[in-house]
Amino acid sequence: MRIFTSSINSFNVGVEYRMSKHIIWLVGFLLLLLSCGEKMAYRIEGKLSNLEDQTLYAVFENDGGTKEVDTIMCEEPGHFLIERMQGDFQEITLFFNQKTQWITVYPEKGKKITISGDVEYPAMLQVKGGRLNDRLSDMKSELTPLLKEQTDLLRQLGQGKKGGVNRSIKETDVASRLANVNHQLEEAVAEIVKKNPDETASVVLLQQYFMKPDDTRMLDELLAVLDPKLKDFYLVRSLEGYSERVNRTALGAEAPDFDVKDIYGTPVCLDSFPQKYVLLAFTAPWCDMCQTEDLYLDEIAMQYPKDKLDMLLVSLDDDQRRVRKVLAKDSIDWNLVTDSAGQAVMLFDLYNVNALPRCFLIDEEKKIILKTDNGIEVKQTLEKLIE
Repeated sequence: MRIFTSSINSFNVGVEYRMSKHIIWLVGFLLLLLSCGEKMAYRIEGKLSNLEDQTLYAVFENDGGTKEVDTIMCEEPGHFLIERMQGDFQEITLFFNQKTQWITVYPEKGKKITISGDVEYPAMLQVKGGRLNDRLSDMKSELTPLLKEQTDLLRQLGQGKKGGVNRSIKETDVASRLANVNHQLEEAVAEIVKKNPDETASVVLLQQYFMKPDDTRMLDELLAVLDPKLKDFYLVRSLEGYSERVNRTALGAEAPDFDVKDIYGTPVCLDSFPQKYVLLAFTAPWCDMCQTEDLYLDEIAMQYPKDKLDMLLVSLDDDQRRVRKVLAKDSIDWNLVTDSAGQAVMLFDLYNVNALPRCFLIDEEKKIILKTDNGIEVKQTLEKLIE
């Protein structure tokens, strides 16, 4: 009887095992069918000419600040393919030629995007796929002659800077022509936006041509022209926030206050400099133009007593120990805030600093009276104010 029962149990186990195998196989087969039927979420095909470096980098971003980076190798010169099965992204920025050039595309799930053209003219690359990309390419086609001339002049200006002492006259001429082309481009873009106030592509053009760190008047004027239906578009919200940040540090505005600690742990805020001018200088250790001697900060520190002028340097340097060693050998007693615990980054954001170097001169009433990247301008302004 026990033998018979054992046989039955063995038979049941065998049946269950075979049924389990069939179920696992069936589930796997169904999953395979589903995956085969699932559309690719993001697919970008590129055919670029004159691409020197065949390694590209794609940065996927969404409105929440999430970023993911992929490295792409061209299968053959200038030809690449980017595929993603999932994700929720609003922008994909493709960097090429050793990250010196880039183009941003605006994906729609399930729609293939193609990028084509000559990378020597990155502003003229054609992006097709999805309404926003298609409309943006159509709008930019109206700007083709100006975009080509702008790129050619920028290239001439770059070559002229390598030409030695005799370059100044040619440089001045090229720079003047470039300024004129830039002005024409802005006028043409403004007209396109006014003709297409209900297009998200118009918002992208505003982002590309009117995000100026010192003047948002044209940006504000054109934002007001846009169809109210676009107010919830993420780029509109971003541009409105940008305008608010720029105006926060406009000339004549009250300097934003802060509460940080210098590299020695001493608390620093605007009230730490009562009844005197304050020079707030944003720098970084890798920025050649940011060096104190290039900004004339050494001369300024030696020239003006601290009861007249004080300085606060903000540097994106996270090695406080190394900085303290360097400063110990300096004859000047610098006030310096570094990127410890994100303090420098916070100040960069508070003062809307997106290029280095950047100097703010603040008067005794805590008003911003100068914003510049030019050390000579700071020096000349202080001579007029103090001497």
